[in-house]
Amino acid sequence: MRKAGAYSRMISGGRHSLPLARIKKIMKQSNDEGDAMMISGEAPIVFSRACELLIEELSKKSWIIAAESKKKILQKEDVVSAIMATDVFDFLFNLVSDSNNATLESYS
Repeated sequence: MRKAGAYSRMISGGRHSLPLARIKKIMKQSNDEGDAMMISGEAPIVFSRACELLIEELSKKSWIIAAESKKKILQKEDVVSAIMATDVFDFLFNLVSDSNNATLESYS
């Protein structure tokens, strides 16, 4: 008999914040060679959870920055500041650098 996979507890919950079909579609589109790509059933679940954790961490850091500025509404500038202030989010630097050059110059 087949054993339950390592991520079966994620599957059994059945609730995902991000649509698994969309994640699978993005994974298939990211194949540069154009070959047909097979994706296991657990891979989109793991990616979904990783995205959820990334969004959660970025949101927390952004809220801390907003709270330090005594703001009650999270704004784009707070998210950009969180990305610039946290080394873990360096891979997002290019996404925000084009739209917020004035904000980025203050970190240089």
